[in-house]
Formats: sequence, structure tokens, C-alpha cells
Amino acid sequence: MPNDADRSFLSARVAELLPFLRRYARALTGSQSTGDNYVAATLEALLTDRSVFDQALDEKVALFKAFHMIWESTGAPVEDSEDGLAKKAQSHLSRLTKNTREALLLHTIEEFSAEEVGAVMGDTTEDAQALIDTARREMEDSVTGRVMVIEDEAIIAMDLQDIIGDMGHAITGVARTASAAVELFSKERPDLILSDIQLADGSSGIDAVNEILKAAGDIPVIFITAFPERLLTGERPEPAFVITKPYNEDQVRSAVSQAMFFASTETLHA
Repeated sequence: MPNDADRSFLSARVAELLPFLRRYARALTGSQSTGDNYVAATLEALLTDRSVFDQALDEKVALFKAFHMIWESTGAPVEDSEDGLAKKAQSHLSRLTKNTREALLLHTIEEFSAEEVGAVMGDTTEDAQALIDTARREMEDSVTGRVMVIEDEAIIAMDLQDIIGDMGHAITGVARTASAAVELFSKERPDLILSDIQLADGSSGIDAVNEILKAAGDIPVIFITAFPERLLTGERPEPAFVITKPYNEDQVRSAVSQAMFFASTETLHA
């Protein structure tokens, strides 16, 4: 039986990992509120049964495993009553192989190895890798669209364009400042926005996105930033998709595919 010191350490560790679990839950469900409901249910379950942390697993793996036990027993990506983008997402999700999206998110966004994904989901390493590969193929083939990039670093902007183009999406353009982003949006409405936070002239990608979403709130947004803690605070509405710099290609591919299913349309504060 764990002593008080062990329980105190575990509580502190769970608190430290909570922003990442909330990020995953939001990306998985496409909704901050729905994702947080699943996280809350996980924490409530852990209050009465912490045995998942006694299985010689890394604390993050154990926490996500506890989440998946709740998710598998009660989870649904979006509610039947949803409409708009969520309704479209349900239509797309119905065509995906079971458990593939979860495996891909765990592997790419949360950077779990295939072995760790298997531990979280109760699968073998080989089965987890097969799910990841299937998810990548199915999701990239499901939806294509127009993507706007808000990024002031030329090399990063070019890299993002290459990745997005290779996925079969069209680029509406690249904006280096908030004002340029709003102007670019007025010329051609994208289906997805990828945005940095700190831009060339000191302006904010968050401000640009807020301005754009006032006119068109149904556009999904991915923030790519070296400062994820500014978004993953739990103290304000947060985007469903946040990628930390330096990123890798798999993370971008996974987030873009996911974001074409789900929207992050809550207004953020700079």
C-alpha cells in the first residue's frame, strides 16, 4: 500500500501531466468541454482506484491508460446531437478503422512509442504499430482542403507548405503578421489554419485567428508554437490542436488530418 509520501508524489506527477492529457482528450473528441469531461471522469476514477500506477508503467503511460479505460467504456467521438463541423466529423469517423485515431494521436501528438501506445490501449506493440499505420493512411485519404499558414520564419513556412502539399492539400498562402493573415483570409477562405503565436512584427497569431474566427467560426485551427504553456493553461478556452516546436513531420500530418475532422473555434485571448 502506498504511503503518504508516495501518494503525494503521484498526485504532483498527475497534476504535472494533466495539461497533456487535456490536450489529447480535446484532440480526440474535437471539443474542449467534452474532452475535459473525460479527463474529469478519469481523475474521479483514480481517487478510488490507482492500481494502474502499480503496473511498472511510466506515470504518463499509466495516466493515459486510466483515461482509455474510461474512454473505451463510455467514449464517443462526438455526440449525436452535434451539428456543423462535429456532424461532418462523425460522418468521416464512421469510415475509420476502430482505435486507429487514438493510436495515431498517442504516437504523434503525445510522442508515445508504439510499445507505449500498446500499453495505453491494451494492445501488443505490433498491433499498435499496425493501428498507427492504418490511421495515417485512412485519415490522409479521407479529407483534402485549403490550408492557410501564419508563420514568420521562412524556413518553417516552407517546410509546412511541403508537408501540407505532400498530403494533397492546397495552400491559400503564407502570412507573416496578424494583419497580413486577416487580409489573406479575406481573399480566399481556407478550410484549415496553421498558426504560430509570435509573429514577425511582434503581433500575435492568436489575435489574427480571433479576428478571422469572428467572421468564420467554423474553421479548425492548429497552433504551432515554442510556448505551448501559453495555451495549455486550463484558465481560458484552449485550442484542440497544439504542436510544440521543434515539431516533426508526423506530428504535423496527424494534427492536419485530425483538424480536418474537428474544429477548434473557441476565441482565445492573447
